[in-house]
Amino acid sequence: MKYVVILGDGMADHPLEQLDGKTPLQYANIPTIDDLAKHGELGLVKTVPDQMPPGSDVANLSVMGYNPFEFYSGRSPLEAASMGVDLSESDITFRCNLVTLSNEKNYGERTIIDHSADEISTEEARQIMVDIHKHLHTEAIKFYPGISYRHLMVWHNGPCDFTLTPPHDILEKKITDFLPQGPNGKIILDLMVKSSELLENHPVNQKRLAKGLRPANSIWIWGEGKKPRLSSFKDKYKLSGSVISAVDLIKGLGICAGLNSIEVEGATGTIHTNFLGKARAAIEALEQGQDFVYVHLEAPDECGHRYEIQNKVIAIERIDERIVKVIKGYLDTIEDDYKIMVLPDHATPLSLRTHTDEPVPFVIYQKNNIQHHPAQVYDEFSAKDTGIYFAEGHTLMDYFINHHRD
Repeated sequence: MKYVVILGDGMADHPLEQLDGKTPLQYANIPTIDDLAKHGELGLVKTVPDQMPPGSDVANLSVMGYNPFEFYSGRSPLEAASMGVDLSESDITFRCNLVTLSNEKNYGERTIIDHSADEISTEEARQIMVDIHKHLHTEAIKFYPGISYRHLMVWHNGPCDFTLTPPHDILEKKITDFLPQGPNGKIILDLMVKSSELLENHPVNQKRLAKGLRPANSIWIWGEGKKPRLSSFKDKYKLSGSVISAVDLIKGLGICAGLNSIEVEGATGTIHTNFLGKARAAIEALEQGQDFVYVHLEAPDECGHRYEIQNKVIAIERIDERIVKVIKGYLDTIEDDYKIMVLPDHATPLSLRTHTDEPVPFVIYQKNNIQHHPAQVYDEFSAKDTGIYFAEGHTLMDYFINHHRD
């Protein structure tokens, strides 16, 4: 048996007037995923417990079969694992975004315009983060460059008593009420303020402004956590497997679970990612004997944060055409039975531009258990109409892997 999870980050949404009162999933042309719904099992799953923040960290932990209440230790430590940063038990890690803020003289009066600094390139971001580390690091605090706008700060023997806000939660809002809080919050805030002074006339930003792009004019520190301790996915499910993603969070989650992380050239985490490259990497992993592949696509989530309505629809259509269709086409040629599960980790409603914790639709298709639901399609409302509901997200993976017909 082969198992493939295809996760469209943030695919779920709310109806939009601009899409004729439909959600992006309803509006998009997704014949392959709709066919899975007609011949598979469709339902809803609650990936984010009510008491926890609706981040991709919590949600993907759930989808991968780990109870967040037991295993969640923060977002940034998972990213550190992907980046190869060795953590001690006393290290506190932080996500360090490169963001675009408005230019009021008083830092606290500024507005967050873009959580990704116009999806800054990895090479541009690396140049900036090298300078950030050079000027702002201390004996205890270090900065590490990552991918695009997503970077890492590690505080050796640091405190963990902060109230920090994800930047994508406060887009177009004044940051006054969302600055770092807690006994040591001022240290974090000082780093952010100093970064804005350093980046105001940075050569990378001067070049970006000349091209009509937004500058990366501040770091934004959030997502604190400690070294994770995940149990082995292989021990849990008796399967060897891999993760395929452009973002360090998902790669790190896979690594911490003992899965192989596959690098794909041209994988960006945006709508411009190498969709076909990811599909081919998944197929190659299966051909080489892997039992399980977790393919993560970040593009719908990014489009949701950026309020790019048509691009979110296009991203979903590309997942259908270039990921699901290609992988299923390969699986249909092999003798082994297989199962595919397609789902988001959470909703990222365009109208809100951030994540929510509402249940999301999933579909499970098994080659040797073809079902017949000719009226079913894959979207939020069709999934709700089935009455199938997993109230605890981490139990869905158990069901996906262990419940099947031979």
